[in-house]
Amino acid sequence: MPLQHPSAPLPRRSPLFTLASMAFACATLASVVACNKTPPAGMAGPAGQMPAPEVNIVKVKAQDLPQTYEYVGQTAGSNEAEVRARVTGVLQARSYVEGSKVQKDQLLFEIDPGTFATQKTNAEAAMAVAQARLNQAQREFQRLAPLLTEKAVSQKEVDDAKSTFEIAQASFKQAQAQLAEAKLNMDYTRVKAPFTGVAGKASKSIGNMVTPSDGVLTTMLQTDPMYVNFSLTESDYLKLMREVAQNKILLPGKRASDGSLPFDVKLKLADGSIFGTSGKMNFSSEKINPTTASIEARAQVANPEGVLRPGQFVRVMLQGGVRPHAISVPQRAVLDGPAGKMVFVVTADNKLAPRPVELDAWNQGDWIVTKGLADGEQVMVDGFIKAHKPGMLVKPVLLSAAPANPKAPAQAAKTASTPATASSSASH
Repeated sequence: MPLQHPSAPLPRRSPLFTLASMAFACATLASVVACNKTPPAGMAGPAGQMPAPEVNIVKVKAQDLPQTYEYVGQTAGSNEAEVRARVTGVLQARSYVEGSKVQKDQLLFEIDPGTFATQKTNAEAAMAVAQARLNQAQREFQRLAPLLTEKAVSQKEVDDAKSTFEIAQASFKQAQAQLAEAKLNMDYTRVKAPFTGVAGKASKSIGNMVTPSDGVLTTMLQTDPMYVNFSLTESDYLKLMREVAQNKILLPGKRASDGSLPFDVKLKLADGSIFGTSGKMNFSSEKINPTTASIEARAQVANPEGVLRPGQFVRVMLQGGVRPHAISVPQRAVLDGPAGKMVFVVTADNKLAPRPVELDAWNQGDWIVTKGLADGEQVMVDGFIKAHKPGMLVKPVLLSAAPANPKAPAQAAKTASTPATASSSASH
């Protein structure tokens, strides 16, 4: 290979060659620095090993835990009615404010009473005539009846007088019925609220002809109390009944005669807030809906301020149940293992031991463990990045006693004392 003249230009290197050379130089320099640098005090363990990593743990405790069930529900008025015209006539007046609360028997609409006033007058006159004829027939019969024993009158005359009296009685009753009907129709010209509730928009304008067949004038809803309709799946219902029978769940009372379960009911609104008043279940269907494979149920909740409106979607929380001697762990302590759900238990000699667990339900952001853990065991909650090998030596720190971050002590303390929420990830 010919020698290059000193004054000749250097050969052009490719970018890849230059990057590789720089990487090799940096790696060499890092190796030299690492070999000559003394490790800080406390970082190296015996025989040059790293110390056991700190992990946060909780000590599980068997205790009575509240059991809550949550379902999607929809509100409905406890009483709903169509206010209809019961007589034919011209709508003359509306006496309420649309959408306002009205009291029972409050006047809502007036129908032109002219025709019905005339009918009432005619019925009163017909009844007066019937009354007079009845009185006359009664006097005639009472006069002739004693004369029959004296043979002063014939039997036929007495029988005819009696028949006339009975016909007069029937005519009087007929006149009474006609007058009652006339009065009823007259009353129907004043359409009143059937119960205390909210009256909706008027569907007929003043001056329209209304009839009983098409005379829906408005609708009314009773919103206090409010009904909340929801459904329990067949599997949830069967599981609940089985756990109640096995005393794994204790209900706050006895089942009612209408089939409803004795839970207290709280509502979570669309904005996440909890409705101020609680209620009770007041209905549970005796059969399963074959279309949805669910059991229809209903709760009744007081609504004095009218905050709830019919048709709202809410979360129905059934509260008051208790799960006795139950164990729970924070949600973030549960991992997905090859065989299902598992946790890491810290043994008495501070070593990690994987433990398969069976879970049941939520309790304020914690998983309820039905199988796999015993009272007093230590379960790792945080530190899976540093410690995740079975048998690994760790330094357990109780979650409530974990050191706070000096940059954010308040936030660290809040995190250490607050259970995980349902939105936290189940694995790390």
